Amino acid sequence: MRLSLVSKSAISFAALTFCFAAVFGTKPATAASFSVVAEGLDNVRGLNFGPDGSLYITESGVGGNGRCIPGPSLDGTPSCAGTTGAVTRVKDGKQERVLTGLPSTALRPIGSTGEGPQDIQFDAAGNPYLLIGYGGNPTIRDFPENSPSWGQLYRVDFQTASLTSIADFAKYELANNPDGVETLDFTGEIASNAYAFTIKGNTAYVVDAAANDILTVGLDGSNLKTFTVLPKQTITNPIFPTPAPGQESPPDAPPPGQTPQEVEIQSVPTGAAFGPDGALYVSEYTGFPFPVGKARIFRVGSNGEVTVYADGFTQLSDLEFDAQGNLYTIQYSNAPQWLGVGDASLIQISPDGTRTTLLSGNGLESATALTVGPDGAVYVSSKGDRPGVGQVLRVDPKAKVPEPSVVVGAVAFGVLGLSTLHKRKPKRVVLKK
Repeated sequence: MRLSLVSKSAISFAALTFCFAAVFGTKPATAASFSVVAEGLDNVRGLNFGPDGSLYITESGVGGNGRCIPGPSLDGTPSCAGTTGAVTRVKDGKQERVLTGLPSTALRPIGSTGEGPQDIQFDAAGNPYLLIGYGGNPTIRDFPENSPSWGQLYRVDFQTASLTSIADFAKYELANNPDGVETLDFTGEIASNAYAFTIKGNTAYVVDAAANDILTVGLDGSNLKTFTVLPKQTITNPIFPTPAPGQESPPDAPPPGQTPQEVEIQSVPTGAAFGPDGALYVSEYTGFPFPVGKARIFRVGSNGEVTVYADGFTQLSDLEFDAQGNLYTIQYSNAPQWLGVGDASLIQISPDGTRTTLLSGNGLESATALTVGPDGAVYVSSKGDRPGVGQVLRVDPKAKVPEPSVVVGAVAFGVLGLSTLHKRKPKRVVLKK
């Protein structure tokens, strides 16, 4: 028996809040050296350093009292919209929200599994750009006047706290559906979720986690198009969650007693970064049931050709290169999220393919994003699926621990070139059209 899972249920991190009764312990590990550089964040997402050396953090917020739709919780908790999304800056040790009033949706009233501001990047001239996503129906746009909307890339002016729309990815998915799959959210509607992006020259490369594709658009808003579609994969002997009494099975789960021998799951890409060889590298979360060891890192050539660079991971949520050509990636959780295990891992892949775990558990939970700082340290978001407790950790990559067996897998490494890669008071936002 083979089952094809076509609805993209992993359209947001912690998108399936099952709250099953099973509780699984995690093995302790010796942690790498790290410190907390930001805390008290609401559903923290993207991280990046600005040209002035400040760390910028996107917060997806805690939703609000606006439109509610069925949420990704099996106990009936709705997901409600509001304008609690924000951008936080850490400068000279001081943490403050520099943009507020951005779109947000989250489970109410707890405020978890938020979606809204997803990622922030800077171009070569130091200009900031903000991506606002949403794993839901692209036609829902009823936000207050002068508030940004879902699924769009914006140019940011921090001096005036204004945003200018560049591209509408949700509208593009609705019109084009590049992967040919009828993406459905929890309401049964077409879904898109522009989740992360990177910039090369005058072009933004945008990951749509719900649409399974990479889109490109000029920073002037021109030439929005599909760059490539990420491949599905077939999983044998899948393990599905068993609902607790009073709960229902997840939308993509087979009927009780009818577990198939094979399922075809979608990619759910989550992060993008250019490597020293000039190719685009993309991390994969994988679709439901989020099988252990099946997440991949893709290499995408300039012609859009996709190959697997590394595999054997679980629920990857981001990736980035440092100036020495080391690739860093994070596992949102070391086990399928429906098990309720939050321990995450930060993993380094050296140019020769050697894989090393820098941090696993021990304070790293539900990791949603990372970036490499100008100081060479790796900055990782932790507890990124909940309100009020999100953190950004600074990890010293020189302190390493043996890789735990949970993330060991067959790895198909390509050896990268040796050339280096060089990265790049609260105000209510005003929307410019």
